[in-house]
Amino acid sequence: MPMRAPAARPVDVLIVSTHEWTSQALASILAPLGYAVHKAYNRAQTLARIRSNPPDAIIVDEELPDADSYELCRYLTEQNLISPSTPLLLSLPRPPTRRDRLAALHANVWACLGEPLDAEELIAMLEVLVPAKLDADQARTRSLLDEVTGFYNTRGLTRRAEELAAQASRRHSSLCCVLLVPEIEPTSGAGPAADVPPYWLLHRIAVALRSTVRRSDAIGRLSNNTFAVVATDTDTSQARRLAERLAAAIVAEPPAPGIPPLPRLRVRAGCHAVSDLGGGASDVATLMLHADAALQRAQADSTTGWLQAYTA
Repeated sequence: MPMRAPAARPVDVLIVSTHEWTSQALASILAPLGYAVHKAYNRAQTLARIRSNPPDAIIVDEELPDADSYELCRYLTEQNLISPSTPLLLSLPRPPTRRDRLAALHANVWACLGEPLDAEELIAMLEVLVPAKLDADQARTRSLLDEVTGFYNTRGLTRRAEELAAQASRRHSSLCCVLLVPEIEPTSGAGPAADVPPYWLLHRIAVALRSTVRRSDAIGRLSNNTFAVVATDTDTSQARRLAERLAAAIVAEPPAPGIPPLPRLRVRAGCHAVSDLGGGASDVATLMLHADAALQRAQADSTTGWLQAYTA
């Protein structure tokens, strides 16, 4: 059977192992077939690599210097740091037993690789799993919803905002866009929410926004920690009050049952409104562009406090 990379573009495979010989052995199998092999040697490097460039497949060595490999695999999936379709494989220094495979499955690992390593089996496995992952990625891209929060994604929000703008234009009413970036305060001892928010933080933000906006408003998640609300019948002064109300709701939202105490948040917000869309003064792209400019002003402001909200 011919062995080849399963996609025209290089497929990114992340190898997590403290043993250089393990990484080299896997790389010697994958690299000649066109796979782009990346290495991480501990938990911290693994998280940094995934946050900067999510891989198409991950192979984790059972023995890591600073983490339990099973806990790490479970953390990656449960905290949504990788997509549910990303193949996650565990490399063992022995032939896997039934107990090994069950422990791996309970840690959300797809399959175990044992010693001696069967190169043909590994490639055949990736040729099946990675195309399915890439296909799922394309489906998510074509989708209108963010799979984690259930809000609109960028594509979905743009489409819904255009519908709201058309309605506002016919009624000569106002339309506004509010952009929000929740951040973990530095004094909380944690990094900014931009470092791929864990599930509990996204859940907190989602609950707060849903409980605050009207049903007629559209909510979107534009990036890891940037959220947008497009609201009709909301002029400039009302847009700022809406931004402040949304930010206050995010800050005040209590943790869900069973969730440990949450760090203190602050929220940067930018907003822009058009009073009469029927006059042809603005379109959706321009509306969001002005809101983004206001958000950048808020983010550049060094003023202390939990909220900086700017109008454009």
